[in-house]
Amino acid sequence: MWRMKKFRIEAWFEGRVQGVGFRFKTSRIATGFDVAGYVENLDDGRVHLVAVGQEGEVRAFVAEILKVMDCFIKRHEEKADFTEETYKGFNIKL
Repeated sequence: MWRMKKFRIEAWFEGRVQGVGFRFKTSRIATGFDVAGYVENLDDGRVHLVAVGQEGEVRAFVAEILKVMDCFIKRHEEKADFTEETYKGFNIKL
């Protein structure tokens, strides 16, 4: 079966991003965008984000996270590609 590839951004955020509600706030921001994926804390102190959807929506979502959480983020990196993976909703991974 042929599946349409969706745009995906994987992002890693560094700074004071754990213990400040970063994942919860990211999940709340996601409700305003047509995106799916997840956000999770990493053992090294960073936060990892995977967001999938239409390119404009995904890029706008990440831009809003960067704007809203600016005071906590010292550095971020991202990788963009296309995927056939599907995600149901946007979730916080524990």
